[in-house]
Amino acid sequence: MRYSLEQLNQMSQAEFVEALGAVFEHTPTIAQVAWNQRPFADRASLYQCLVDVMQALSREQQLALIRAHPDLGSKAKMAAASVQEQAGVGLDRLTAAEYHCFQALNQAYQEKFGFPFIVAVKHHTKSSILEAFEQRLNHPIEQEIQQALIEIEQIAHFRLQDLVQSNEL
Repeated sequence: MRYSLEQLNQMSQAEFVEALGAVFEHTPTIAQVAWNQRPFADRASLYQCLVDVMQALSREQQLALIRAHPDLGSKAKMAAASVQEQAGVGLDRLTAAEYHCFQALNQAYQEKFGFPFIVAVKHHTKSSILEAFEQRLNHPIEQEIQQALIEIEQIAHFRLQDLVQSNEL
């Protein structure tokens, strides 16, 4: 369901969290806190508020948000938005060789950093994701934490575009 800003601005906190709680993977607290900043003038200000809340989380909370994301190409149960996003680039239709490659990279990344590899898949292909995997495995942990948060912001932007009608002309 798509929502207008007028609808969102008039919702109770529980309704707002129900509508936007999944924008950040399994972290409805972000929407819960953002609700206090209503009314939002436009979708961009709503997005910026959500990002500001995410950035204000403690490092422990940010790591929990990062860890809430599924492995790419996984057959594990994941949020509906993640299923749709991964299917959009064919990660739900991997060949056996591709699946094993993704699983090996997921495992290597998880072992090195202690959280899953996150990329906003919407503007990627399987091959560009694999290239990013290989490149980012060489980064230091602090750089990867920051990159994961940047990717989460992009994912949230795409999800918000799908959920909230723009009031811009």
